[in-house]
Amino acid sequence: MLGLSKRCAIAVIACLVFALPSGGPGATNDEQPIPEFTEAILNDPDMLALGKTIWQEQCRHCHGKDSYPGKAPKLKPQTYTPQFVYHRVTYGFRGMPAWKDVYDERERMAVVAWVLSPQFSP
Repeated sequence: MLGLSKRCAIAVIACLVFALPSGGPGATNDEQPIPEFTEAILNDPDMLALGKTIWQEQCRHCHGKDSYPGKAPKLKPQTYTPQFVYHRVTYGFRGMPAWKDVYDERERMAVVAWVLSPQFSP
């Protein structure tokens, strides 16, 4: 039979192992899979219009051309993947807040479509 101190040590280790988030640094257990971004989604006129509206109402205040230098880094959409942008919009990064509780999945996908579109200009 294990002594009390060994049982406590095993319990503490088990709690630590099972409490750690999976997926690497910064990952949380509540992260959802990133949706698929097809060419149809990225080029859908309704998605682009919605993304542009959200950008103008919210995102441009920190990322827009009138904000530099200032609140947020200048965007370089030509170097981004849809998955990268979606993850940043959804879960935030450093000083940028997460928008998953403000915008639904479709709205966040629309922001991605807009930011990656040829018409986008920060």
